Amino acid sequence: MSWIWGRKFSLAESTKVIYAAIVANLAIAATKFTAAAFTGSSAMISEGIHSLVDTGNGGLMLLGVHQSRKPADDKHPFGYGKELYFWTLIVAIVIFAVGGGVSAYEGLLHVIHPKPFENPLLNYIVLGLAFVFEGYSFLIAYKMFQSEKGEQSIWESIETSKDPTTYTVLFEDTAALLGLVVAFVGVLLAHKLNNPHFDGAASIIIGIILAVVAVLLAYESKGLLVGEAVDPETLKYSAACRIRPARGKGEQRPDHAFWSSHDPSGDGSAIPQKSFRGGSGKQH
Repeated sequence: MSWIWGRKFSLAESTKVIYAAIVANLAIAATKFTAAAFTGSSAMISEGIHSLVDTGNGGLMLLGVHQSRKPADDKHPFGYGKELYFWTLIVAIVIFAVGGGVSAYEGLLHVIHPKPFENPLLNYIVLGLAFVFEGYSFLIAYKMFQSEKGEQSIWESIETSKDPTTYTVLFEDTAALLGLVVAFVGVLLAHKLNNPHFDGAASIIIGIILAVVAVLLAYESKGLLVGEAVDPETLKYSAACRIRPARGKGEQRPDHAFWSSHDPSGDGSAIPQKSFRGGSGKQH
């Protein structure tokens, strides 16, 4: 499958991943907040906030995908591709400020003013159900990510990817699963040792996990917004396939109309700027 058709397929599949994550997170948020209301668990409140933030972030990612598909116009001759990168950065900010900040604050309050929670069995049930929902969403995102990365390592694929939707959902789901494990340990220790400080400490750790994920997403978004070149193999293949005659004997140059319409970054950074000498394969 060519790079171009592969990208269209990727965007369509990425949208499915986002929808799956939104449905799962909305259901999880409702169950977590219900459990928190009955038990008073700080960790459950933090997890509810986490799932609610992830739900909203899914909506922001869908907005970014929709905006990035707008056709080029006079004001944006290279299209609106970077809209997706902008909204990915907003998602990172929301995770850091709302998810990480509020979770850490909630945990700190419960450490300073601990409150014993009741009916811990409900917490265990909700955490178990949440793990199933989050695990399903994670598997969908991971399967999609595996199909995109090919023979690259996970980090190499993230570094070279021009479509942040899939790895953003993957980051969020990974953070969610880690947060559920931390919440379970916190609730269990608070229950067995009759010490609610563990519950508050778990909430703080969840906030730290979200902050780390937010920083990683912000770092990747910054690279995409500033503009990164297409990886050398893609550039070499596409330049060889899409060249046309230019001025000068035996000289050929890249088809800029083609590159402008298929530039994944939306800023023209992928368009080769130099001509090619016909038959030599060398730039001049």
